[in-house]
Parts: sequence; C-alpha cells; structure tokens
Amino acid sequence: MIISGILIAVLAGILLMLVILTYYLHALKKQHATAFDETDNPIEEEKREQVGVIRSCVYAAIVLVSVTLVGALYMGVKGTIYEGHVMEWMNIVVRLMHITFGIAWIGASFYFVFLENALNRTKDVRQELAGNLWAVHGGGFYYVEKYKVAPKEIPKDLHWFKYEAYFTWLTGFSLLFVVYYFNASAMLIDKNVWDIPNWEGICIGIGSFILAWLIYATLCKTPLVKKGLWFAIIGFLLCTGFAYFYAHVFNSRAAYIHLGAMIGTLMVGNVFFVIIPAQKAMVKAAKEGSFLNPELGKHAGLRSLHNNYFTLPVLFVMVSNHFPSTFGNDNPWLILAIFSLGVAGVKHYLNLKEKGQLTYWVMPVSVLILLSAAYISAPQKEGECRSNVSFEEVNKIVQKRCVACHSSHPTDDVYTKAPNGVMYDTPEAIVKLKDKIMQRVVITKTMPQNNKTNITQKERDMIRCWIDQGASIK
Repeated sequence: MIISGILIAVLAGILLMLVILTYYLHALKKQHATAFDETDNPIEEEKREQVGVIRSCVYAAIVLVSVTLVGALYMGVKGTIYEGHVMEWMNIVVRLMHITFGIAWIGASFYFVFLENALNRTKDVRQELAGNLWAVHGGGFYYVEKYKVAPKEIPKDLHWFKYEAYFTWLTGFSLLFVVYYFNASAMLIDKNVWDIPNWEGICIGIGSFILAWLIYATLCKTPLVKKGLWFAIIGFLLCTGFAYFYAHVFNSRAAYIHLGAMIGTLMVGNVFFVIIPAQKAMVKAAKEGSFLNPELGKHAGLRSLHNNYFTLPVLFVMVSNHFPSTFGNDNPWLILAIFSLGVAGVKHYLNLKEKGQLTYWVMPVSVLILLSAAYISAPQKEGECRSNVSFEEVNKIVQKRCVACHSSHPTDDVYTKAPNGVMYDTPEAIVKLKDKIMQRVVITKTMPQNNKTNITQKERDMIRCWIDQGASIK
C-alpha cells in the first residue's frame, strides 16, 4: 500500500510537469509561427514543426503516464474496502471520456463521408477542385471546397482530424482494462465457456486485435480491396469468425465488447497507419512543389470509407450490453453478426442517399435482417408449471443466488455496491423487478454473472413459474 502510494505520487508529479510543458510548447510554437509571418524565414517554420512533433510526443507521454497511474491506483486499492468505489469511479470517468471522444470521431467521420457524397462536382467548379458545397447550420452559411490533390500554397493554420480517433481508442482500451481485465474472473472468463487463467484470457484478447489488424491490412494491399462487394463479403465473414471465436473464449458480454474493440482497432489503425501518413505526404509534396501520386489520397479515402461502415456495428456493440436479449442468446455470435450486417446496410443506404442514388431494396432488406435478429433471439416457450410456487421458495433462491451482489450490503468479492442499484432486500423490491428478473435470470440466463453462485436450471424454472403465476408475495 505504501509503495503504491509513493508510485501514485511520483506519477501524479510527472503528469503535472508534462501538462505544464504542453503550455510552454504551445507558447513556443505560437512564437515561431509569429516570427515566420513577420520574417518569412523558413527556419522559423521548420522550428515550429519541430515543436509540434515534440508536443505530440508529450501528449503521448501524458496518455502513457495516465494509464500507468490508473493501474497503480488499482493495485493500491485492490483487496481493500475502497476497491469497489474506486473501480466504479474509474469506470465513470474513463467511460465519459471514451463517449466524448467517440462522438467527436464518429461525428467527423459521418460529416466528411457526407461531404464527399454530397459535393457539387460539375457546376461552376474550378479546374483544381474536386467539388464544393454550400451549407447552412447554426444560423450561419458555410462554403467548403475540396481540392483534387492540394492547393498551390498550404495554409499555415491547417486542422488535422486525428486526435479524436487516437483518444477514442486509448480511452476505450483503458475502459477494457477497467471493466473486463482488472476483474477478469468476474467479467471476462466464464469457466462454463472455457476454463483458462485470467492472464491467458487477457493475452488472447489483446493478441486478437493485433492479428485482426494484420489480416485486414494484408487484404487491403491485395487487388480485392478495389472490388467493393467481394471485399465487404470477405470482411463480414472474417468479423463473424472473430465473433464466433470470442463467444467460445469469453463470456458473452465480453465477447461482444471484444468484437467492438477489434473493429475499433482496425478503425484507428486506418487513421494512424494510412490516412494521416497520406495527408502528411500530401502536405509535404505541396510545400516542396513535388509530385504526389493521387492514388495515395484515394487509398486513404477508401480506408476512411471503411471506417464509416464500421461505425454503426461498433455503436451497436457499445449499447448491446444493456440488452441481454442480444448477448444472452444461445448463439450470441450469430445475433452479433446479423445485427452488425443490418446496421451496416442502413449506413450503406444513407451513403447512397447522400449521393442522390436512391434505392428501393437496401433499406427494406436491412430492416428485414435486423428483424430476423429480433425473431431469432425471441424466448422459447418453456414447459408447464406442475405446481404453485410460493414466494418463500423463490425468496430462498434469491437470498442464496442473488443478494451476494444485489443488496444494500453486498458480500461479493468484486461488487461492493449493488450493480445498477438493483437490490432484492424486500419482497416488494423483488416483485417490482420481476420483469427484469424474468429477462436476465430465466430467459437469457445472463444472471448471476457467469453463474458465479451456481444457480440451477430447476431454480430458474421455479422463478419462471412464480412470475407466470402472478408473482404473489402472499
């Protein structure tokens, strides 16, 4: 505990110094930019770019120190009465950051794909332009132009869309640790699926992201990438394969999140390894007046389009954990694959609509695909109840299998507060939550988490019968 405290203090001090350093570098960069404007000395411009690179390295160091600080904090409170409280607040803070950066990234992705689709490419377009667009928003008019390659002179103040992607992935990866890896025995590993050590499950999860990127990046270097339909079919089959793999390694909730994290890794990999390097090459060529292969920009644009189609499946994964009908199915990977295909179809329809290419079959087919997922995940009718089940019998099951977590004073080794505020301390509370109990305990069998308390099928059937018979407490 003392060692962890010292480490936390040291890391906090380093973090503070790095933050102060960013302000100094910002002022220094501004100073060189002003000097370049006044003297037009290329050395000042070169220094400004060097400061920018250093500042990016400092940002990366801030992220690294922050993640290490979170890990040190976890190790410091692990096994104490503060573990549950600290974990909950870490979850809140990191999740809020992840959502915020994710909205910024996905919003930018949607906007620029819309912009590409909606550009005016023919009417009064100058020779060096690929298109333009007039728009109105927030009480103002906007005029946007896209160049075929690059303008003759690169503006000094050029905005780069990259940090939204980087920080979305970094916060998401941190959230994966906070929710699933720090509590791997409860949230990641289900011994009924595959009984493996926690560290092995974590290594499999992280390793799968690297493998997925290598496969995807290799496919993108083949002629197949130019055959949109076939590339999409093979990509979908590969994603389905990963979903099937995750569902047979982790518990179903973790399987869903890992597929989302895997796709998110492909998206940020596109930004870091392809899109941003292409943009840097474009800027450099424009400044030097050298030739730039336009295929470089086209390939970056294609990766950006891939990211656009990835977004809705990832968003589905993010919200699916709140709906046990999805991950609680007997074949959770199938529901995940079908729903992902359906929402990707919806995005394809919207992209076509933005281009002015209205179709009559894409949206209906996509809706039918989504409805098929709802049909497949519908609960199956159980056998008849042969006798009346009393509340006393059900309450014994609840007290034995559920209140370790769901009570005002949990005794579980992970949850020190009732998850989502759900408590079964009184008969009235149990009756009030009977629909949630039916969904989570009886139909989807996703509670207790990983069946940690070893509830039996007979006990689930008794709870179902009690609810079907009116859920009386008399």
